[in-house]
Amino acid sequence: MGDDNTLLRLEGRPSRALVGSTIGFFTGFTMISVFSPFSKLFADFMNLTPTMIGLLVSIPTLSSAILRIPFSAMTDTTGGRKPFLILLILSMAGLLGLSMVLSIVYPQGLTKETYPILLFLGALCGCGGATFSVGISQISYWFPQRKQGSVLGVYAGLGNMSPGFASILFPLTLSYFGLPGVYFVWLFFLMFGTVIYYIVGKNAWYFQLLKKGISNQEARRISSEYYGQSVFPKGKFSDSLLSSAKSWKTWGLVLTYFTTFGGMVAMGVWLPTYWQMFHSSTLETAIWLTAAFVILAALFRVIGGRISDAFGGGKIAILSLSIMLATAIILTLSPDFNISIIGIVMMAIGMGMANSAVFKLVPQEIPHAVGGAAGWVGGLGALGGFAIVNLLSMFIRTTDNGDLGYARGFIVFVILSLASIGAMAMLKHARRKRNG
Repeated sequence: MGDDNTLLRLEGRPSRALVGSTIGFFTGFTMISVFSPFSKLFADFMNLTPTMIGLLVSIPTLSSAILRIPFSAMTDTTGGRKPFLILLILSMAGLLGLSMVLSIVYPQGLTKETYPILLFLGALCGCGGATFSVGISQISYWFPQRKQGSVLGVYAGLGNMSPGFASILFPLTLSYFGLPGVYFVWLFFLMFGTVIYYIVGKNAWYFQLLKKGISNQEARRISSEYYGQSVFPKGKFSDSLLSSAKSWKTWGLVLTYFTTFGGMVAMGVWLPTYWQMFHSSTLETAIWLTAAFVILAALFRVIGGRISDAFGGGKIAILSLSIMLATAIILTLSPDFNISIIGIVMMAIGMGMANSAVFKLVPQEIPHAVGGAAGWVGGLGALGGFAIVNLLSMFIRTTDNGDLGYARGFIVFVILSLASIGAMAMLKHARRKRNG
């Protein structure tokens, strides 16, 4: 089973797999911003209420979050390549449908009657964002645990930049192509990323050996002895989800990721409205400030991965959450524009570093079901991007001075940061007790 011919027929290497998955995720993750750069345009043409606008811009985030759970767990049985491609193809189908609908109805036919269609197509587009947790699991099987923080930080950090670039680049093409044309350009961009992933993104050696008909035990031996693979799945699709769900550690990580990554996504969607409505910024200023937040958070996710490898994911998570907590308190109390900019910058740093720290902890705390745990953490955690936006908008509707609600809404992050610090402290205590 393990002769030289078999070994030579295996494809790929860790660095190549990282590049392919990162490019695929980068292009797919832009889909969570498919509506937000043009939210005001849709609102004006369709006469949407604030609640309807909030749902429209966040619906891709919702589908992205929900689909992360089952598709990530599939990685433990398929290796990741198949679910990754399925999600990108579904996202392309949604974007193609959106482009065609807009080419027919825009601008005069863009009314409230088309709103349900846009919601459905937006949910389909959001499938591209679900590639995140699939890629996390897929890459985890290529690299040893000592490198997980740095590698996953690069993957997630670079990929997380894509909504920021999308919010800058695609609105700039509006005057040249019109709204339907912008989405057709976006479609070709997504197709390019999908093709690159198809060519470069490969499953880890263990899964390639299984596909060749080699037994589970022999595949583990060959991939371990000859290739150095050290992380392997345990159990079937349902086993991975159930096994990880039984561990309280999974839910502590879910809460923290809900706060940090969900918060980052929510801020990326919410900030254009926040800057324009609360600080009376121009659309251009709001777009640039929002993009700066997203890109800065992504960069610090890369940095946070390296720091987590050096000092431990638990310590970095608590430090980063503490930065978020202090910043959220300041933003809740201060209406000053300059202070808000500083606060948003610090929030981006805290969120970015905490995101990488959480996924440094996933294979460390739940090594027996990395795929399932990554699915729960990535999926339910990403739901924060949908839920937090609606919580923030609630403060506007319920505050006597509606504009002041834009600041008061940051109390959501005060509460979530405190709860997440508590969860990380429990994990740290359990780890210390386990190690004696």
